[in-house]
Amino acid sequence: MDLITMQLAADKYIRMALEEDINSEDVSTNAVMPSYKKGEVQLICKEDGILAGMPVFERVFTLLDPHTQVERYAEDGQRVEKGQLLAKVTGDVRVLLSGERTALNYLQRLSGIATYTHTVAKLLEGTQTKLLDTRKTTPCMRIFEKYAVRMGGGNNHRYNLSDGVMLKDNHIDAAGGVRQAVEAARAYAPFVRKIEVEVENLDMVREAVEAGADIIMLDNMTADQMADAVRLIDGRAQTECSGNMTKENIQTITELGVDFVSSGALTHSAPILDISLKHLRVLD
Repeated sequence: MDLITMQLAADKYIRMALEEDINSEDVSTNAVMPSYKKGEVQLICKEDGILAGMPVFERVFTLLDPHTQVERYAEDGQRVEKGQLLAKVTGDVRVLLSGERTALNYLQRLSGIATYTHTVAKLLEGTQTKLLDTRKTTPCMRIFEKYAVRMGGGNNHRYNLSDGVMLKDNHIDAAGGVRQAVEAARAYAPFVRKIEVEVENLDMVREAVEAGADIIMLDNMTADQMADAVRLIDGRAQTECSGNMTKENIQTITELGVDFVSSGALTHSAPILDISLKHLRVLD
């Protein structure tokens, strides 16, 4: 998920987030600031990490008022440090106050994902294995969260159900077996689509290879089982391992020679990066 793609689709989700937070009015802000005054507030990083989501942060404010100005001192993908000044936001004080929480929610969340992803990606450096995210994302946040994974040095798996064929355990059960599921997908899906099959044991691996699967996902297998599976596949399909892959255990697969490792933890378990808007000043 790149920046251009995210920006094309971002506005509708940002509007939803703002509408969630401002139902009819911002009572607190209107109480202390009943009319326009120009102000400035600083965006300050409160812990070390990887920055992601600055365009989204800025768009929150410009959707509320297109005259809002954001002067950035750091950009997405950069390492940032505790105490660093990341940006200054200047505009209607009411906009600065009303947009603060939504803008920070995006920036903290995306920067947390980028930071966690960077930590995991570093563990795979020097190997042939690429780090992938999953569809285990926050509802209506996927386009942002997958962008953050890329900012942290990871790669995107399929974006949604329309983006590729992945036959998981329930698809296989519904079809009556691995071979039947692959054959059905081959007959239905456009020829440009690769077919990925999730397997849980060596018998399923063998069946997936014989059925002509393009990618075989080794799900919740031990390291020894995965090693046996890679030998059995022997380059006849690409390989992906999955199932509770986190920064604590991902190094167990670095010597196996799998092509990909997918980790839902990149998006569902990353803590936020602590970032704050501070020192608001009224300028006139």
